[in-house]
Amino acid sequence: MKLKITLLLFILIANQNIGQSQNQKTYASSITAEELKEKLYIYASDEFEGRETGDKGQKIAVEYLKEIYKKLGVKAAKADGNYFQNVPLVLVNPPKVSIKTDENSFNYYEDFISISDAKTDFIDSKDIVVVGYGIKDARYDDYEDLDVTDKIVVAIAGEPKNEDDTYLISGSKSISKWSNGRQELSSKRNAAKELGAKAFFLINESLFKRYAPYYKSRDQRGGESNLALDVSEKSMYGFLVSESMGAVLLKTNSLKIDFNQVNETVVSENVAAMIKGSEKPDEYIILSAHLDHVGMHDGEVFNGADDDGSGTVAILEIAEALKSAQENGEGPKRSVIFLHVTGEEKGLLGSQYYTDYDPIVPLAQTVANLNIDMIGRTDPKRKEGKRNYIYLIGSDKLSTDLHNLSEEVNTKYTNIELDYTYNDENDPNRFYYRSDHYNFAKNNIPIIFYFNGTHADYHKATDTPDKIEYDLLENRTRLVFYTAWELANRDDAVRVDKAVE
Repeated sequence: MKLKITLLLFILIANQNIGQSQNQKTYASSITAEELKEKLYIYASDEFEGRETGDKGQKIAVEYLKEIYKKLGVKAAKADGNYFQNVPLVLVNPPKVSIKTDENSFNYYEDFISISDAKTDFIDSKDIVVVGYGIKDARYDDYEDLDVTDKIVVAIAGEPKNEDDTYLISGSKSISKWSNGRQELSSKRNAAKELGAKAFFLINESLFKRYAPYYKSRDQRGGESNLALDVSEKSMYGFLVSESMGAVLLKTNSLKIDFNQVNETVVSENVAAMIKGSEKPDEYIILSAHLDHVGMHDGEVFNGADDDGSGTVAILEIAEALKSAQENGEGPKRSVIFLHVTGEEKGLLGSQYYTDYDPIVPLAQTVANLNIDMIGRTDPKRKEGKRNYIYLIGSDKLSTDLHNLSEEVNTKYTNIELDYTYNDENDPNRFYYRSDHYNFAKNNIPIIFYFNGTHADYHKATDTPDKIEYDLLENRTRLVFYTAWELANRDDAVRVDKAVE
């Protein structure tokens, strides 16, 4: 009798699971190549003028997204009912800067460039602190016992090594963020800023030779300016300098900086909608994609069909599928937020504003972020493997649970080749740090970044909807849907077992 009851329970549970799986598949099947194509031909059309951050085309884009969600009956994520989260930005024009010691003067582009959006001011200081590498890390701290408040900080390139030629911070042959190109620049600058420095100089010859010609060319073209968040923080003057200028800075005890900056205010928007969870409404899954692209150049529209029109329409289709489930009484147990961020092309600005300054829902209650950035094409550099693939980045960085769930979902439902090439810590492209998921990851929120790789049309006017491989876009979108479904409905939230400091 006991055996019969056990067998009956097994059958009932199995049938229940099959039923749930089948329903899940039904909703996923509503995500079709035809609907993705229909939306993308609108979103990546010339009418949207390349969706440049803050420009007319971007305004058209956010209105389009809002209307889609209103039509679906998916409410705004913000409590006030507004689908838009205003992101305050400032157009940073090239500054006019003079830097002198008592005996030397230096030339912009030839000796140094500005890496800050600080305001006009004149600094005449004898408080100059040479801080070695300029690293502040739990494993190594150049600032220990140093007070750099309102002082000028000078740091050198690189990071320390052990006697066996491994890096002290990583404990291996792999470099850390403290000596990894653009990451080194931002990490060392931010460390100085957080400690209250008035100005920061990084001596890095290789970075300077890479950045200075670009800055000069950009400025000479007539003010192709940079965007930055306008968040009224205390500013710090930051400079990247050549080795020859650095040699002077390491010895000087007096420095004069004359900094003149005229900026312009820009208004842009994130778009955020939400399906509220039925059982755990205060736990959140965030699906993200950037709504912007690079606009128009010389009268040509850069449509950005793959980058990131593909991710944008994917989220719209997932929202429609989950809304259908909700209407049938099978909505997600956890809340799901559909977040379209602005300013990705300008430095992940929309997602940074969301995580660092104005999260719509508490970060501590955000279970995971699934970020989609270019999933409509194939990478011509892939010489082996299936056409039906996707690059997965970051799934195992913070949560073993998330990585295992992702693998299991794919095996069960979509059978896509999951390619982890760009997940390698030593990947020179550093894609893990180059899309909006990173702003969630740095806050210890588990993430997956879905990416098809770059191609010949990347950031060109030829990134058009007719180049998209819609069967692949369909299957990849369904993979994200299934993953979101499992994250939203599993009993326990995925654990963070690899938290970063």
